[in-house]
Amino acid sequence: MPSVIFSRWMASQKSRAHTMRGAPVFYRNLEEALDVRRKDHGLYTLVKNTWAEGTTVDFCSNDSLSFGASGRLREAFEEELAQNPDAQIGAGGSRLMDGNYDYIEKVEQEIAEYHGAEAALIVGSGCDGNYAIFEGIPRPGDAIIYDQLVHASIMDGMSRSLASTKVSFAHNDVDAFREALISVWDAQPLIRQGKKCVLIVVESFYSMEGDMSPLKELVQAAKEIFPGGNAQFIVDEAHSMGVVGERGLGCVNALELDSEIAIKTHTFNKAFGSIGVFTAAPAFHQVAAIRAGYALMPQLQTKAGRENIQYLVKRLFTKITSHPIWEEASDRNIISIPVLEDWEERDFQTQLVPLWTRERYGHWLTFHLDARNYSAFPVKYPVVPKGGARLRVVIHANHTEEQIDGLVAAVCEWAEEMVQIETGTGGRGKVPWAAQQVYALTEEEGVNRVGDESAAKAN
Repeated sequence: MPSVIFSRWMASQKSRAHTMRGAPVFYRNLEEALDVRRKDHGLYTLVKNTWAEGTTVDFCSNDSLSFGASGRLREAFEEELAQNPDAQIGAGGSRLMDGNYDYIEKVEQEIAEYHGAEAALIVGSGCDGNYAIFEGIPRPGDAIIYDQLVHASIMDGMSRSLASTKVSFAHNDVDAFREALISVWDAQPLIRQGKKCVLIVVESFYSMEGDMSPLKELVQAAKEIFPGGNAQFIVDEAHSMGVVGERGLGCVNALELDSEIAIKTHTFNKAFGSIGVFTAAPAFHQVAAIRAGYALMPQLQTKAGRENIQYLVKRLFTKITSHPIWEEASDRNIISIPVLEDWEERDFQTQLVPLWTRERYGHWLTFHLDARNYSAFPVKYPVVPKGGARLRVVIHANHTEEQIDGLVAAVCEWAEEMVQIETGTGGRGKVPWAAQQVYALTEEEGVNRVGDESAAKAN
């Protein structure tokens, strides 16, 4: 049977406007608008993940170093609280007014020293950081050149910036990057004269692609075209922080490019599992959680965890490409993993392994993995381009060989079933068995089917 998460999700997608006939028009109109989304399964809903309840293996969350799952972060956090018994719990107000305090300044200094940086500033989230950077740093006459797949919060931040020019380049395409640099050089005399700057914006690891920026090549190109040094890099290290580099310092450090990057953003709510969003100054307990995470970073257990992530990603790649069904399923465009290309030539792997499939197959693969007790969720448009879907698998430090092998077996079992459905062999219907189970439940709940509805009805 489908897991409780699908039952909860289905309940949230039921039409409700018809139950509001006697309610004020304000509420009726809201429910009618929500019903439009429910009909297409587009209503975002808060549900408790099955991995959080211990019923499935977590290949979904960003707890890459397993600080949360292992309890290590809680222990370090509680120790930090015990060492600061007199600390005020709330910040008391905006940091620019009366919300600043000694402890946060101390932690910021420690973070700067850990990263070998001149200074560090703690803000509430990666989104807040990107807004602050791009609203505050680019000057009129500056230009921003950015990878077309940078995070939406970077796009939002750039829309608020004072930069006069914004130019995107094709994802991870060094030649396209060179063309963008040259176009700015040719079109902006003040930049060409070295009086204004070019800010180059990339991510180290791209979470929906599972790949990494060719930072060395980009830095070299920028030096060649702007030898005066007025081309500077801003690198979002959200997903590489803690996972690679000396003491988990990130991709820039792993590539020995620290001196070449002007600004790095590191978030603490992924591998660190430490902090969310705030509305005033960061409260003591939030900053304490960050400090606790940094206390764990240089430990041998954390180093072993980083090494285990690399080992497990390579094991996944090796196991899945050697499976008898993989080549045929890939050739049929049923499933693919683009980051497999030349993976053995890379110095290190990201912990992010997106499984690419067709738009209508994304839910079916999710249903199958859930039935085999593996938690991963489909990502659809607008997060990824129209026409495709992905399941982002995140490898954690505490995953085991057995769990990786089991995931590979489940993915390939589904791929083999889909090959049989497409070729009309094996006595299969038009819908895989796990989806049939979910569709049976949707009928009981009175919810439209998600996935290939026409095929589901034909089965």
